[in-house]
Amino acid sequence: MRDDDSTVRPAVQDAAGRAVAAVWRIESAKIVATLTRMVGDFALAEDLAQDALAEALEHWPDAGVPRNPAAWLTAVAKRRAIDAWRRRERYDERLAVIAHDVEGDQDEATAALPWDPDVIDDDVLRLIFIACHPVLSREAQVALTLRVVGGLASEEIARAFLVPVATVQQRIVRAKKTLGAAKAPFELPPREEFRERLGAVLGVLYLIFNEAHTASGGGDWMRPDLGREATRLARILVGLVPREPDALGLLALMELTAARFPARVDADGEPVLLADQDRTRWDRAAITRGRAALAKADALGRGRGAYALQAAIAERHAVATSVDDTEWDRIVVLYEALGRLTPSPIIELNRAAAVAMATGPASALRIVDDLIARGKLKGYHLLPATRGELLLRLGRTEEARTEFAVAAGLAGNDRERALLERKARN
Repeated sequence: MRDDDSTVRPAVQDAAGRAVAAVWRIESAKIVATLTRMVGDFALAEDLAQDALAEALEHWPDAGVPRNPAAWLTAVAKRRAIDAWRRRERYDERLAVIAHDVEGDQDEATAALPWDPDVIDDDVLRLIFIACHPVLSREAQVALTLRVVGGLASEEIARAFLVPVATVQQRIVRAKKTLGAAKAPFELPPREEFRERLGAVLGVLYLIFNEAHTASGGGDWMRPDLGREATRLARILVGLVPREPDALGLLALMELTAARFPARVDADGEPVLLADQDRTRWDRAAITRGRAALAKADALGRGRGAYALQAAIAERHAVATSVDDTEWDRIVVLYEALGRLTPSPIIELNRAAAVAMATGPASALRIVDDLIARGKLKGYHLLPATRGELLLRLGRTEEARTEFAVAAGLAGNDRERALLERKARN
């Protein structure tokens, strides 16, 4: 029987598209980092890489996926750079270096990768620091990190953060223009600035993971795919700076928190609170990885930072067999240490929830009421939600219902709002 080309062709194109997407997700950071080092311009390097992707989508359905797709993409991007320079008659030393490399590639399909696939080198670290450059807004840093370092398409980023695709695309374009205007060099920050800049990188990854843990809006309570991406990026970062305790602490926090993701929603996507979760569904491998990362951070002997303290709290939950078995006294102490290190009303609110489990709801209610009296966390839905839980435990049911109704009105996430509305009615 003769194959129907109208059926086969789309299937081949789909397979090629999946291959392009997979290669880009895995290798994008190294491809763009390699190109940036060679052409000396981050925005140009990213554009060249995207052009190479477009060429792959045209070429691979007919020619097949090359044996070394990442090398193919890199070689094509290099050739495009050379063609552009030739058109502008820019035969400088960069052209000579790149031309020498490219002319040595007899076949892009079998060319050697311009990096060791088993080693994450400083080029990727430089790329991460560029994506999180301080001249960019936090929204731009997040979009650029997910796009260039994480390899996510604009559509995926938009879907994760519930913003229009055009908004994400505009943020990325503006970010590249801003970096160009600032003449951001493709280099690691000087030693005296490294820790501060690393803190900004970690902050971006933390923000991405928090959005995954509890979505700020939309119909899904969590975004596990985004959480896995944030954790993957954190692993890359730890591979680059293995002796930075804050990076290890953040990775530990992500692993230990994400371990509970499988049990945080039911079959219908409805939230399942900690007390009701089936702990046999927790990811034991992730817990093991998280505890190992925390142990490595502690072994460096430089004390626990904010991420490691949060990871230690998550660890106490991870090793407990039930809510009643949890070391709540220890968790309270950890929250107190975290509050002294990074004072925050949200940390105080979380400490109140732990105090309620350790010593009872009355003492916790005093902490919450003090936050309200000081005008803290206005408009934050978890403040009345927490107060409602404490009032419910104290038998003050009507007051609790009022607090749950207020919390529901402030919640941005559909699933969480529905949960709070049910509590307000019951």
